[in-house]
Amino acid sequence: MISDSNSRGSFNLISKMTRLFFLGSLLAAVAGCASTQGSAAKPESATLQASAALPRSPDPRQLTFPPLKFQLPKSERLQLKNGMTVYLLQDHELPIVNLTAYLNAGGIYDPPDQVGLAAITGATLRSGGTLQTHPDKLDRELEFMASSIESGINTDHASVSLSTLTKNLERTLALFAEVVTKPGFDPARVELARSHAIESIRRQNDDPKAIAGRELNRAIYAGHPLGRIATLASVKAISREDLISFHNRYFYPANTILAVSGDFDREKLLATLETLFAGWPNRAASFPEVANPSEELSAEVLHVQKEVNQSVIRMGHLGIDKNNPDLYAIKVMDYILGGGFTSRLTQEIRSNQGLAYNVDSYFETGRRFKGPFIAETETKSESTAKAITLLRSIIAGMTQAEVSDVELKLAKDAIINSFIFGFTRSDAVVNQQARLEFFGYPAGYLENYRDNIARVTREDVLRVARKYLHLDAMRLVVVGDQKKFDQPLSSFGSVQEIKLEIK
Repeated sequence: MISDSNSRGSFNLISKMTRLFFLGSLLAAVAGCASTQGSAAKPESATLQASAALPRSPDPRQLTFPPLKFQLPKSERLQLKNGMTVYLLQDHELPIVNLTAYLNAGGIYDPPDQVGLAAITGATLRSGGTLQTHPDKLDRELEFMASSIESGINTDHASVSLSTLTKNLERTLALFAEVVTKPGFDPARVELARSHAIESIRRQNDDPKAIAGRELNRAIYAGHPLGRIATLASVKAISREDLISFHNRYFYPANTILAVSGDFDREKLLATLETLFAGWPNRAASFPEVANPSEELSAEVLHVQKEVNQSVIRMGHLGIDKNNPDLYAIKVMDYILGGGFTSRLTQEIRSNQGLAYNVDSYFETGRRFKGPFIAETETKSESTAKAITLLRSIIAGMTQAEVSDVELKLAKDAIINSFIFGFTRSDAVVNQQARLEFFGYPAGYLENYRDNIARVTREDVLRVARKYLHLDAMRLVVVGDQKKFDQPLSSFGSVQEIKLEIK
């Protein structure tokens, strides 16, 4: 375990490197301007003589540098007396403190007839005030202190966070503890959150991209909680008492990990946390059984008729989770296929063919369940079939031959060199390390990440492409006006029409 001083040293080193880079760029720009202005005042011959006298600059392509040595910043991990896990990382550069609580409570635990329960609970946990502080008073007090407390619950976890000036930490932390342990779920605020959810459902078919993403997700996770969406009926079935029950079931110390960073006194903070959460009752874990998604491999062609000038194309299938032994080779393959402006998809579909502004693909690494593989683009209606054909052929090409040495090096360098930017802020460092434990990542994941990427070979990329890219099991979703398509979608298989209904 690295001490706080060493952690701050690693973090400050990154900050200083970033500042020096921009300072050097600024000085170079100023020097360039001064040189240009000075040259304008000299006769041309004098300028040429002065230039000839200057030493020749080395070719930047021939410069060599020693390997970058980077030590991961470390945060301190400990447990409170009530069983709550806490990660700490001090950073006194600014008088600000950030804190986030992570809890195992997500939409995957929603009852089938109350989809949206977790999301509405998360929205009103903070907005609904506490049993001790009315929501209006809570809003005013936080605004006066320039502090914030936010809450939310997504598919696989809940989070409650705060940000405050150091001088207001004690009071903001007290309000934070109230929100986490004693939410009030004010009836008016609950009704407002429900109204917002209903309005969102009524407008869910306005955006073609949102439609395509939603329908692809439903197809990949058919019959699984990850594939469910909230409906008018499910939201209207949610009561304030349901929110209280959800909170009581999933919010307790042993189900919580805190990540704290910034300008705080360690001993004083720990004493305050012990006091504020001392009376929060613990309980045994009680989580509903959630089966793994079906891994059946079968193709589908889904069409949503919408009279727009541009077709939205999404295709994909079930992918991988964080424990997959081929994770690093998949990440490299992922980057080469659709991970940036140098990817095969972008180079061909955007740059060479001019069919789309945006095109990409990615394996979304699942944290609790397998995530999806998705390839996506948007193109004019008249080139819909051509874009789909290109997407499929480029994906197929990944499985037919090894990638080039240039592609492999570019992908690995990009992934490895971007790694350091995940540690430029103390709050990012401590939250990342807290999430690794929260989601059960293997020990040494971050420490070995760059080396694992560096070891990936061309043979590895071809092997994982053949193993994890299933062209014959793609769920294809197209949102667009079929009257304008260059070819009927039936050329890709039997088409299922999806009606845009609000339920």
